[in-house]
Amino acid sequence: MGMNFSLQTHIFLLILTILLKPREGIFSSSDSRSFVRFDNITFWRPKSAAKSRGLIQVVVFEAADRNNIGGSAYGGQRSICCTSDLSKLQGCKQGEVLRIPSANDLNWPIILKLHFSRNSLSTSMKNHEEVRISKTGMYNLFFIACDPKLKGVVMSGKTVWRNSNGYLPGRMAPLMRFYVFMSLVYFLLAVIWFTQYIRFRKDILQLQHCISVVVGLGLFQMILWYLEYANFNSTGMRPVVLTFWVVTVGAVRKTIARLLVLCVSMGYGVVRPTLGGLTSKVLLLGITYFLASELLDITEYVGTINDLSGRARLVLVLPDALLDAFIILWIFTALSRTLEQLQVKRSAVKLDIYRKFSNALAAVVFVSVAWIGYELYFKATDPFNERWQSAWIITAFWDVLAFALLCVICYLWAPSQSSQRYAYSEELGEEFDEEEAQSLTREKPDGDISLVETKDKSGGGTHVFDDEDDGEAEEDKRE
Repeated sequence: MGMNFSLQTHIFLLILTILLKPREGIFSSSDSRSFVRFDNITFWRPKSAAKSRGLIQVVVFEAADRNNIGGSAYGGQRSICCTSDLSKLQGCKQGEVLRIPSANDLNWPIILKLHFSRNSLSTSMKNHEEVRISKTGMYNLFFIACDPKLKGVVMSGKTVWRNSNGYLPGRMAPLMRFYVFMSLVYFLLAVIWFTQYIRFRKDILQLQHCISVVVGLGLFQMILWYLEYANFNSTGMRPVVLTFWVVTVGAVRKTIARLLVLCVSMGYGVVRPTLGGLTSKVLLLGITYFLASELLDITEYVGTINDLSGRARLVLVLPDALLDAFIILWIFTALSRTLEQLQVKRSAVKLDIYRKFSNALAAVVFVSVAWIGYELYFKATDPFNERWQSAWIITAFWDVLAFALLCVICYLWAPSQSSQRYAYSEELGEEFDEEEAQSLTREKPDGDISLVETKDKSGGGTHVFDDEDDGEAEEDKRE
């Protein structure tokens, strides 16, 4: 039974021969402040096994030395415990773990022994006993009982894993610095955005209010993640309340961000004043996605520092992934219709913005699919987590990608004195905005200024404009 153990965890398990297999990446330093400590570790065996002695072995080894634990007799199945055949070949003691000294350090792997006395039901490790870690690596901890009579042993206590710089697991430690960086870039984006937002507050669109909320939540979430990791690193504990608020803010931000992209794709505030009958469907989708995301994040982060098992993660990730796929499909369907409407109306400025937005979305989806493929490859080719020092990039990438898309949206819909030109208008001739009117006069190759006719929809007349007359009408022709 394998579990990815992090720094400080209570263990209450009922197991078979291999009692527990926590593992974690540890950064070491020259002063050997890194260690694995055992606090109040106690084993209880069934009464039926109390008539004889018993042995529990605690094995600590680096992933690179995994082949130094156990062996195979005559090319058969590999066994951790020394068998009669292995005893003849390797000279090990039958009924104990077979240990082969590491080529790098003869003292490793480390094996600690706990003995059950005759007629005794329990045995305990020396409290606060430590194994010092002097080399950076992925370390595994096994509690093993080779004696079949010890089947059904119950274990309680906790193990404390410490890196050279604190209690954060090695795979999570780089994320604390990453969230400092993300807090700074979100702060910079917030300063730029809200400066423009306040400056042109009289011309702000409803869409820009939503963007402001996403920017604020993004900054708040990055700061909370840093505080949560900093507390974890200094104490070795993850307070449930703090972690709950971190994942809740994150779930709210992700939900609002997705709904924002969906509403933008639908042309909300640009080609339609409201979402109309779609409002209830969008809200229902948002609530559903929030609940799925919140449940996944609470299960994965709140009150735990262990990775989810494959089956449990699949059950929780699948609904979240399906909702994401549905949202992406809806976004591109709505975006296609919005582009068609803008083309029909010949709204060049808005059409240009939406084309840039659609290109950015397509790039984000392409990069996301490519990264998912890389993530699957990364995990499939590293079964022993030997590339743990770069595993944090898998998590960090999605935050960077979300920030990049938010920057694109902020750039395209930045508050300005001409923000209202992006807004929906019911006036006749909306498609001919100021910049489009300027495009109606164009210079000929020989330098002459061409005359362009535009029909007056209200009177059926035709007006002719010439740039040389400062935009004044020369004549009024009637059909």
